[in-house]
Amino acid sequence: MDFRRLGASGLAVSVVGLGTNNFGMKLDLEQSRAVTHAALDAGITLFDTSDSYGASEARLGEILQGHRDDVLIATKFGSDASARGNGNGADWDARGSRRYVRKAVEASLRRLRTDWIDLYQIHRPDPLTPIEETLDALSDLVREGKVRYVGHSNFTGFQIAHAEWTARTTGSVRFVSAQNSYSWLDRAVEADVVPALQEYGIGMLPYFPLASGLLTGKYRRGEAPPKGSRIEAWGMGSALTDRAFDVIEKLEAYAAERGVTLLDVAMGGLAAQPTVSSVIAGATTPEQVRANVAAGSWTPTAEDLSALDEITSGLPPAA
Repeated sequence: MDFRRLGASGLAVSVVGLGTNNFGMKLDLEQSRAVTHAALDAGITLFDTSDSYGASEARLGEILQGHRDDVLIATKFGSDASARGNGNGADWDARGSRRYVRKAVEASLRRLRTDWIDLYQIHRPDPLTPIEETLDALSDLVREGKVRYVGHSNFTGFQIAHAEWTARTTGSVRFVSAQNSYSWLDRAVEADVVPALQEYGIGMLPYFPLASGLLTGKYRRGEAPPKGSRIEAWGMGSALTDRAFDVIEKLEAYAAERGVTLLDVAMGGLAAQPTVSSVIAGATTPEQVRANVAAGSWTPTAEDLSALDEITSGLPPAA
């Protein structure tokens, strides 16, 4: 496993991270434990969760007992599902407020069975609360040692720039990371988010790097999605378009020419993009964890990246 700094911060993260939303949705405790131990054995140190992922935080906290000093826990607050799912109480749609941030972090610390959160991320922008208030509340948590670094998720380029300007002018803690949807079927963030991250030294943690499984090769043109797959379970059949398969089939040919797999291209190719610090992928089995880690080690050449760009440029966002 290789490690990189998260943006311009001092936080070193594994190039492949484990997304644990399945822990609260598809996997029971023992299955979650098997996936986590496979990740630890493979050298993964970054475990990403959220207070809106059902039982994910609680399960991760239980499983990581005895390993806490060797891993990085990244969790999130501020999703519209957070209060309903985990008892944060009424929020009046002000989930970036000082009041809500304080309630959310204390609840997450209890569920995670830890005294600190390595990376605390606002899950979605809060249009009703000034970013000054959110950053001030997060700064308090950093000073208290309850949080070590802060990040954001689903921010636009303008929101990233505004938050950076606010932090610099008020002396607040800076965001060091961004989580946005990013894959070879969804490159929309390259228009405004990636340039902002480059300008301010913020690290990208792509989510949905496998485009909801489309880049694993398990979906085929003209066939129903496999039973139990994300696309089948979430009713996302509209993502199985001819245009998507046109690109997927070109990527499969591209991979075959280089003696690698489509998964290698999806993970290793994305890890080679500017600002990407760690590619966060979910898994439901230990075998998937090991495959993701192996795929993340593929290092494309400049010519490989140019060909990838030509195949995938101009696509609309994935469903």
